[in-house]
Amino acid sequence: MTFEERLAHAVELRQSDRDEEARALLMQLHAERPDDAAVNLQCAWIHDKLGLERKAIGYYEAALRHGLDDEPLHDALLGLGSTYRALGDYDAALATLTRGVSEFPTDNGLRVFHAMALYNTGHAKQACETLLTVITETSGDRAVTRYRDAIREYAADLDRTWS
Repeated sequence: MTFEERLAHAVELRQSDRDEEARALLMQLHAERPDDAAVNLQCAWIHDKLGLERKAIGYYEAALRHGLDDEPLHDALLGLGSTYRALGDYDAALATLTRGVSEFPTDNGLRVFHAMALYNTGHAKQACETLLTVITETSGDRAVTRYRDAIREYAADLDRTWS
């Protein structure tokens, strides 16, 4: 099997919840090509999935260092930011997710994780504003759509009052 075929097989194993097999194969692939961004990203995901978040961080960072674009870049930024946040490294989470939102401004998943990091770093107002905006942009709930314009206006400045 070629390197690419073995990597595809490792992805299939991970997606089939054969996590330890996937991890073993990914570690072999990483030993062969430690600078391969795609391999590093897959290694990060399998470590995250196995609850080995601290180990996942190094792989996410390597994947980003070795060059990703488009969807893999998005996934690495969201995964790394989420992992930092889960481990309580809120400043690193915020920096990573801020980069993600900057590069993918319309991605609601990144925006929501960014809002959580904003909250964790003491920016509750901005976090709430972001979440309210995402809700108005994505919800099909009748009660939300009925008040969409008002919610958007409030989200723009939660401290504003009308006297």
